[in-house]
Amino acid sequence: MTGDRVHRRTYAVDVAAPAGVVYGLIADTTQWPLFVPPSIHVERLDFDGIRDRFQMWVTANGTVKSWLSHRTLDAQAHRIDFHQEVPAGPAASLGGRWTVEAQGAAGSRLTLDHEFTVADDRPEDLSWVERATDTNSRAELARLKETAERWTSLDSLLLSFEESVRVKGPAELVYDFLCGIADWPGQVPHVSRADVAEDQPGVQVVRMETVSGPDQAQTTEEVRICFPHALRIVHKQTRTPLLLEAHTGEWSVIPDETGVTAVARHNVLLREEAVEAVLGRGAGIQDARRHVRELLGGQSATVLSLAKRHAESTIRTL
Repeated sequence: MTGDRVHRRTYAVDVAAPAGVVYGLIADTTQWPLFVPPSIHVERLDFDGIRDRFQMWVTANGTVKSWLSHRTLDAQAHRIDFHQEVPAGPAASLGGRWTVEAQGAAGSRLTLDHEFTVADDRPEDLSWVERATDTNSRAELARLKETAERWTSLDSLLLSFEESVRVKGPAELVYDFLCGIADWPGQVPHVSRADVAEDQPGVQVVRMETVSGPDQAQTTEEVRICFPHALRIVHKQTRTPLLLEAHTGEWSVIPDETGVTAVARHNVLLREEAVEAVLGRGAGIQDARRHVRELLGGQSATVLSLAKRHAESTIRTL
């Protein structure tokens, strides 16, 4: 911490799940975008089982923030200490601790402690950090509680899959198509509208209207983090369709000696209580898994085929 005044906040929630289950959810930062609402993407830089270092993107007070974090994990004590190596302004420093205490064999208490400073204790900056910390911490604990309490059925609610296509064209042209989501309406059949704001370079905030069938239009919102040098785009829906509790994914373009492979990956957490409302009476989790796989997989395959056509036709034209 710096020489500025240290501000402290503590948040806690009782969870009807074993302490080991709760600790497991907070220990794996790579899964946070699925289980922690404000988290958009975690790019792990180093991990040895005890020390975890990563770059993180989150939503805070309606904006997208990023910082470099370091955590120390104590699996036996069910405790994780963290601090931001490079904090996101207006915080001058930020750290804290996650603690999981067992309450019997099937219950636990999850506590999140925060410590932060703001340069010169400027009132407007202090208010911003306090509001972001309070809003995000409460949302994190609520979703972690809800997820942990479904731990016996969680595997059936999680779904990961990918689509891919080979391209005989430059990787950069494939990436340009995938990155240019504002141009998808009129080119991608299921996208009727895409409003894109890019207030920070490489960070796209998208409000998109899609059509999956007659009278089946829906509006979603997502944040996309673009890595042009790595030819990757990671994304998370911040406003999901009813059937999805959470949805993250990645577009990646992988060149090799004979061409390019373009890949769309999806990670989904299903909303179990919405299955019958969306798919009809009597529908179950397996029906929901099949529906999501076919819908998102089909839409991704369409985008990939159009990116392929864009890259290959441009080369032929040249």
